Amino acid sequence: MKTLTTAAVLALLAATTAQAQAQAQTQDAAPAISAERMNEAVRVLASDEFEGRGPVSAGEEKTVAWLAEQFRAAGAEGGGPNGSYFQTALLSRTRQNGPATVTARVGGQSLSLARGPDVLVSSDRPVDHITVTDAPIVFVGYGADAPERQWDDFKDVDVRGKVILVLVNDPDFEAEAGEPVAGKFDGQAMTFYGRWTYKFQEAGRRGAAGVLVIHETAGAGYGWSVLQNSSAAPKFDIVRADPNAERAPFQGWIQRAKAEEIFRAAGLDFAALKTSARRADFRPVVLPNAAMSVDFGQIADRVESSNVLARIPGSERPNETVMYGAHWDGYGVGTPNAAGDKIYNAAVDNATGVAALLELAHAFAEGPRPKRSIVFASWTGEEAGLLGSTYYAANPVWPLETTVANINVDSLLPGTEIDPNIVVIGKGKNQLDDYLARRAVQQGRTLIADPAPQAGAFYRSDHFPLALEGVPALFPAAGFTGASAASRDYVQNRYHQPTDEWDQTWRMDAAAADVALIYAVGRDLADTNVWPEWNPDAEFAAARDRSKASRK
Repeated sequence: MKTLTTAAVLALLAATTAQAQAQAQTQDAAPAISAERMNEAVRVLASDEFEGRGPVSAGEEKTVAWLAEQFRAAGAEGGGPNGSYFQTALLSRTRQNGPATVTARVGGQSLSLARGPDVLVSSDRPVDHITVTDAPIVFVGYGADAPERQWDDFKDVDVRGKVILVLVNDPDFEAEAGEPVAGKFDGQAMTFYGRWTYKFQEAGRRGAAGVLVIHETAGAGYGWSVLQNSSAAPKFDIVRADPNAERAPFQGWIQRAKAEEIFRAAGLDFAALKTSARRADFRPVVLPNAAMSVDFGQIADRVESSNVLARIPGSERPNETVMYGAHWDGYGVGTPNAAGDKIYNAAVDNATGVAALLELAHAFAEGPRPKRSIVFASWTGEEAGLLGSTYYAANPVWPLETTVANINVDSLLPGTEIDPNIVVIGKGKNQLDDYLARRAVQQGRTLIADPAPQAGAFYRSDHFPLALEGVPALFPAAGFTGASAASRDYVQNRYHQPTDEWDQTWRMDAAAADVALIYAVGRDLADTNVWPEWNPDAEFAAARDRSKASRK
């Protein structure tokens, strides 16, 4: 694929900068984006000294303190409560304590499932022990109840006290052309109903004893090793008034091969049932003479973690906010790989995104004062389930009704060659695409849709909890087209692995061009009085419409 040289992009950026400043009605020069400063920030954050930046760890203490100092040095003030750089997120934490015993009794056979190779189980309930004994097993297809799509996988079947098995992704993922179901769930593009988080919550809402998602790499978007390697890490949830609400006693994943073994022992054809689950008339199937028992211990407690928030106050409309977000957390210290490395340094995902926020803070502090305020949110707990951004969405420091947009920065690839294509995760959902497209053209670049929509990336990053509350979201993922060897190598060999490390060969020239691009978009949004909207058919439009009176 044709790529642009750094020199060519810099020339195009000059034109971008000129137009941006004209729109801002200022003669000041736009600030430079420093690839070297970004690279140094990644080097520091991804070093072993920060211990993989696990939430509620010594690594977190070092990370948030360092970030606050860097934002201060960049010229951004505290954006948290009372002018602090920190927003405390109250979290419930559970950690493995000893082995797990998982057994399926089917048709007189007893099938033992080993935690790790066969099945992964945990609980978000704040208790020290989970025991489920001889719970009936029910296959509920994709586990989706979507009335607006005329879809109900549960029908009138009561799953209280039962273990439910659900398919990964949603019904359209493998639907063939011409099938009646095709299109109800946006084709290859995963909807929220395809996310494991939704499936876990729906099981809890319905009183299930447990829920296991049947893992398939294509539908999940990642291999079993990604799940297994992170399974020993602590699990977090935001503190809720009812700690058991929407939380089944246990939840997790099961390998497809093991699920097939259970179905065969029950005299059922898994492949045929999977195909039937793609139809709206599917009904849950109770596995005959089958039950599952699960027993494991855990340590449950409450802890505090921190979102790091910084702010450049607007000169004319400071109560209106343009937000940039990136998560600071990684997986911390986890399961060692074959080389014995147990620190998940999380260099690309997402030290690069945090480095981008720091560079954006420099740019807005050094450039002309924006008319609207700019907030830089470095979230905790993304890898544990978007916890920092979920907590903020429930406890916003700056009103969500007057948050203009949320620009998400989740992973930038190192390198010097700029990809002419910019992947937009969730392309077509709102008017922010137009802002990005205008600036991309000035770089000689083109917006393209997510090449792997089946992975549901729009529902897996920190803009999503705010989008649920109506805040328009933009998630450009410039380097991840899958066309470059670097992007393929990262996804196959480094994503969520100890090998996601910085090294001395890194250059951040291409990432700097991406940051310059989203700086220009944020500048445009900050210096206008326009409120971008969700497109009418987007699932978040109604939430935004409810707060329309707050925006003038």
